[in-house]
Amino acid sequence: MKQVILDTSFILTCVKQKIDFFEEIKLLGIQIIIPKQVIKELKGISDSKKKLHFREDANLSLEILKKYKFKEVDLKVKNVDEAIKRFAEKNKNVLVATLDQGIKNKINNSKLIIRQKKKLEIF
Repeated sequence: MKQVILDTSFILTCVKQKIDFFEEIKLLGIQIIIPKQVIKELKGISDSKKKLHFREDANLSLEILKKYKFKEVDLKVKNVDEAIKRFAEKNKNVLVATLDQGIKNKINNSKLIIRQKKKLEIF
């Protein structure tokens, strides 16, 4: 079964743009992997004093994560971007879902991207 690892920016953007990413990924027959570090980042954003819409998107993201099944992994690295990059390098068949250009440019794995602000596509 194919797998995709999601980063924080991907999840927040899907929530902001009202993309039902869990259902779309499920329809593609792909298992979702979310690092514990990403969940921690979402919790940090939801508890922060940053702009209200960031907190609301993070809170909604956490609520969505509670409703769906996914594989949670501990990447054992504090820097989430670096951890996802290393995970992708070790697991060449895993898709990477990120909006972070730094991660995109450093890995050779296929990516799951957002097209036209409403649709997911493997690239």
